[in-house]
Amino acid sequence: MHELVVVASVSLDGVAQSPGRADEDTRGGFEAGGWATRALAKDPEAVQAAMGGQGPTTAMLFGRRTYHDLVGHWLSTDEPNPFTQVLRSTPKHVASRSSDPEGALPWPNSYLLAGEAERTVAGLKQRGQGELVVLGSLSLVRALTAAGLVDRFVLTTVPVVLGCGTRLFEGSALELEVESSTTTGTGVVVATYRVRRG
Repeated sequence: MHELVVVASVSLDGVAQSPGRADEDTRGGFEAGGWATRALAKDPEAVQAAMGGQGPTTAMLFGRRTYHDLVGHWLSTDEPNPFTQVLRSTPKHVASRSSDPEGALPWPNSYLLAGEAERTVAGLKQRGQGELVVLGSLSLVRALTAAGLVDRFVLTTVPVVLGCGTRLFEGSALELEVESSTTTGTGVVVATYRVRRG
């Protein structure tokens, strides 16, 4: 069975919206996009710790919007990026209530999970092995967390307070067990948390 792992950057006030680029997600008038990238550019130790916090990724899971934005950005840019080959070769599952999420899924090894995510992702977890990693996809992460499908979180907590934006955790109470934690010289904390089951 797949282990479902959420990988995210969060601010001290829990915001996970648009960590990578200024134009990544401006919904709700959010203007602080790129906040995590700016901090992590000065902290290679944090980047290394975040990359080391995961086991072997056998598949990735995205919401429709994040798939088109994140995968589309990194597979269509000439910018150097250590994740390009991983994004290209790893199976990518896209959860969408629609059977046709903005047309075809244009990137290699992409598969549609049409229907309610709680049901389709639960089925996907049962069919696979290794880590099924979710990047971004805040609405999807919230739904999967509420449904009890998330097994672990790998969170990079950046010492910044944004004051606005979409938070990673909203409406779901969780008990978490710290599996590992690294604090860098700039105050970034990279920690892996396992969800405790009843």
